[in-house]
Amino acid sequence: MTESDTGLRERLVDVGVELLAAEGLSALTLREIARRAGVSHGAPRRYFPTHLELLSAIARRGFGDLAERVERMPGPGAGARARVAGLARTYLDFALDRPGMYELMFRHDLLESGHLGLREASLPLFGLLAGLVGQVRPEADARLVAGALWANLHGIAQLWRWRSLQLAVEKEDFGPLLDAVLAAHLGAEDGR
Repeated sequence: MTESDTGLRERLVDVGVELLAAEGLSALTLREIARRAGVSHGAPRRYFPTHLELLSAIARRGFGDLAERVERMPGPGAGARARVAGLARTYLDFALDRPGMYELMFRHDLLESGHLGLREASLPLFGLLAGLVGQVRPEADARLVAGALWANLHGIAQLWRWRSLQLAVEKEDFGPLLDAVLAAHLGAEDGR
């Protein structure tokens, strides 16, 4: 692939990311991305033979962006529990800041993640979470606890976006709810 080919491929992904942010998942069509990129409607097929491949490239970009946010979190000196809390907050902030991207990234049913490299993009984040949970709760099955915590975080993200949780818990900050979730999955912070 030539440099200009790589440039157009990246531009198509960039346009897809922008379209996703502005209009959501339903707007991501090959034709609309091509139109906004200023190329013929058939041009994206040269780089992304299927719509699924373009969506997967966009989702991989999202996982890269989330990974960059996670890398800016405090390091091992902060302690495993504090790092789990930081990872959880980073995840929720990403989900609320970039709802269209967040929705696309976790639609493994839509994206067939094993075929187009999304497992390789998404599983390291879960592995980090499970590793930290294992440090906090060495007696537990860390992958199961991390899975339950992740499902809880995903539920918070969705219900918060829909404003259901604010109504139910009468709070406008998800911090206290996040603290309760972490205590439920990891035990009380002070060990009691």
